[in-house]
Amino acid sequence: MTQIAAEQKKEARRFAKKWAKDVKEDGNTAPFWLSLLGDVLGMEHPEDYISFEDAVKHEEKGSSLFVDAWIPSTRVIIEQKNTDAPLDKKYMRHGRRLTPYEQAFEYDQTQPVDQRARYIIACNFHEFWIYDMNEPEAFRKPIKLELQDIPEHYDQLNFLVDKASKPTDIKEVKISVKAGELVGKLYDALHAQYQNPSDTESQKALNVLCVRIVFCLYAEDAGIFGGVDQFRHYLERWKWENARDGLIQLFKVLDTKKEDRDPYLREDLAAFPYVNGGLFSDEHIEIPRITEEIYHIICDDMSRGFDWSAISPTIFGAVFESTLNPETRRKGGMHYTSIENIHKVIDPLFLDDLKKEFDTIVSVPYEQKFITRRKEITMRVDYRRKLLAFQERLAHLTFLDPACGSGNFLTETFLSLRRLENKAINELLGKQQVLDVIDPIKVSISQFYGIEINDFAVTVAKTALWIAESQMMQETEDIIHKELNFLPLKTNANIHEGNALRIDWNDIIPASQLSYIMGNPPFVGYTYQEEEQKEDIKNIWVDEKGKPYKACGKLDYVSCWYFKAAQYMQRTSIRAAFVSTNSITQGEQVASVWKPIMERFRIHIDFAWRTFRWDSEASVKAHVHVVIVGFSYLSDKKDKVIYDGEHARKATNINPYLMDAPTVFIESRTKPICEVPCMISGNRPADGGHLILSKEEMNELIKVEPFSQNFIKRFMMGKEFLNGIPRYCLWLVNVSPEILHKMPYVMKRVELCREDRLKGAPDRQKLAITPTLFRETRNPAKYIAIPVVSSEKRRYVPMGYLNGDTIAGNKLFIIPDATIFHFGILEANVHMAWMRTVAGRLKSDYSYSKNIVYNNFPWPNLTPAQKARIEKTAQGILDARKLYPNDSLAALYDDLTMPQELRKAHQENDKAVMEAYGFNWRTMTEPECVQELMKMYVKLTEAENAKSGKVTKYRKPKVETNAYPVAAEHLAAYGHKK
Repeated sequence: MTQIAAEQKKEARRFAKKWAKDVKEDGNTAPFWLSLLGDVLGMEHPEDYISFEDAVKHEEKGSSLFVDAWIPSTRVIIEQKNTDAPLDKKYMRHGRRLTPYEQAFEYDQTQPVDQRARYIIACNFHEFWIYDMNEPEAFRKPIKLELQDIPEHYDQLNFLVDKASKPTDIKEVKISVKAGELVGKLYDALHAQYQNPSDTESQKALNVLCVRIVFCLYAEDAGIFGGVDQFRHYLERWKWENARDGLIQLFKVLDTKKEDRDPYLREDLAAFPYVNGGLFSDEHIEIPRITEEIYHIICDDMSRGFDWSAISPTIFGAVFESTLNPETRRKGGMHYTSIENIHKVIDPLFLDDLKKEFDTIVSVPYEQKFITRRKEITMRVDYRRKLLAFQERLAHLTFLDPACGSGNFLTETFLSLRRLENKAINELLGKQQVLDVIDPIKVSISQFYGIEINDFAVTVAKTALWIAESQMMQETEDIIHKELNFLPLKTNANIHEGNALRIDWNDIIPASQLSYIMGNPPFVGYTYQEEEQKEDIKNIWVDEKGKPYKACGKLDYVSCWYFKAAQYMQRTSIRAAFVSTNSITQGEQVASVWKPIMERFRIHIDFAWRTFRWDSEASVKAHVHVVIVGFSYLSDKKDKVIYDGEHARKATNINPYLMDAPTVFIESRTKPICEVPCMISGNRPADGGHLILSKEEMNELIKVEPFSQNFIKRFMMGKEFLNGIPRYCLWLVNVSPEILHKMPYVMKRVELCREDRLKGAPDRQKLAITPTLFRETRNPAKYIAIPVVSSEKRRYVPMGYLNGDTIAGNKLFIIPDATIFHFGILEANVHMAWMRTVAGRLKSDYSYSKNIVYNNFPWPNLTPAQKARIEKTAQGILDARKLYPNDSLAALYDDLTMPQELRKAHQENDKAVMEAYGFNWRTMTEPECVQELMKMYVKLTEAENAKSGKVTKYRKPKVETNAYPVAAEHLAAYGHKK
């Protein structure tokens, strides 16, 4: 958790505690909301952001309507009540009884259409009922948030200050997680009863048994079985000693058609419907003894004590899988992708367009005054025809998730399509009681395809889709006022078990019949890949001749899904979007992944989410920094969009670095592209730790061998450089054998170094002939040192000057004889923006690279005056550091504690460098800055290629305006005026 998030959570706790008492509306509305906006959500000057007691004249009644609070920028209306006022109760207002929501809605209807509320909140200090006004009135149900939930879920109120945020139903989340906990309890109790629970077949049987029991529990609560609590009542007719026999008989009946059953079947068994779908088809699965504990878990905890009909199938499928998956259980916690994050993929991929299409249809009025009856009928028929065509379009879309896991992407997509279809059905219904069709539903789970390597996850994914189908059918029944038949289940054979990288996707669904590919393939860096995964990569990443690409040994596992999708999508209109670790859009992997995909398969990027933290909604959070990339083969006029935090920007071209810039590949080069000093790596000791000394070891060595002091130097890796940690080394370059033999303690360390090297790989063994020396012996008189790895939380990578008294280790890059001018350019925000875009990552930290970052960086052409100014501002940075001699670079460059003098010095240097490039530091944003640098890079490479006879063509996008200035964003807070 970041420090800012921790502080917000702390403030949220204070807020919830302060307002937990009984509160009256009068006099407390403004303090309550100002505190929520300012203290909890971090808004500066919230009093300028929200207004209270706005009034409007009611034309019909001739009186004024008041709204308790109004937030214009996010278009939120708030109707406030006392804590003792239920939010579903009707209160007298202007001679009518209205709920708080209806009161706010009445006010909202007096406003111009383009100024009406996006959200209406009914609040009584202890509860927030949030109404999404984009939902049609028939589907508008409140999302409910309680005051006591705010410390853990304050982010659900971000929509008050951020247009891009949406509230979600945390009650649904809590119910689904609780369901997962109950499944875990059942799992553990059953697991203990198996004779050999580690046996593969027993494990599968246990998993299937849990799925079946949960389906029965859901079916009785959702009314699918017919009778209330039918499953529990059935089990309770058996004693716990015989409950195993009862389950075996029930599972057989659920898999048998009514006409094929024993006519003399017990009444309670005969009352159960035929389920089908394959869920109960294996009658011989291993079922252990049902103990009294298991019996009470099922009947009391899971049936009598819990309502399964309210679970979210999207969330529950993944929670269910992680609860019963031995690997995830060992790691602890329940892991699932939040619905909000799923929508970051599916909304720009297809759902936004479908919603716009529906809104366009329903926004055309078919009832107008002063038109003929014949024309009105024609318009009604046309309106109905468009809605039916839209419904047919939904029913013919097909979706593939080639790493579907428990099916959460497929399930949420199905729910989203069915909600849209229900809106269309509602419009088609009009004033009729029922539609003149037997079954108005056309969208089916048969449109959804998945591939998953884990057999149990396949079962869970199918079950989650069935539950989703059941829930949406009930919503349709509420619209048409008619019962529909959910059972028997339709066979859902479209979720396939297998390794998606070794299956021809055309065997699952021909590419010509598919609309969209989506998902969240596994994140495995090449360091952590198992042999089978490395083999997958070699089999996928092959060129036209069938030979593996050179770089395939260093690719992330997720890249295989991009390659295979691009290959599969050729000459089709399929669109795809995957969640991926951000490593495939940074550093050397960019060229390795995207160059073959774009040049060989002619794929282009349609939309992208730049790096953000992908939180699994779990009891144990798993933070991964990811990107989302949407891509296709078909080129059309659809807007390209880059999402960056709260902002969405249209782009002319999205390159593999997810920038609105030319499609370039910053590939490794051994020398700088501009005429600047060469950067080299520091010295790798390769000594087994025997030539390296801690401060205590150094003092001890000098104590017993004083002469050794002449051959000891300060030693720094990145950690020591940044944190000021004292560390030393024996630097024995050019020391004569005679002198060495006079230092037996030093010689002992040298001998140990030789022995360690002899135990290593062949290249390390060669170093054993020079055991007095590091692998490299670079010790320039003066140089700039740059840490290889630096925290992403720093705005600037701390660099500094060192001299020959300090030996730089291999976790530092060094630039011998670099001038103060070079230091000024490298420490400027322009270079940092470039680095943040093209550097690789170690976890989420920056991993600086000389061959990618430094050698490809476009330097400016300067006048002597510009150069002199940068030299002055660069010296200002060093002078500001000297004011804090006892502070490490890590402490000085912590963004929260950075001294004011140092920050101002950097800002002055930023301005000088930006102006030297011809950039406007007041308005230019970081993405725009990188965009211009990439244009410079294109010109430099074109000039370079021209000399060698090569010709390279790049797409050159227009410059688009961005949200964040590179320098100005940090200047205002420190007294600088624009």
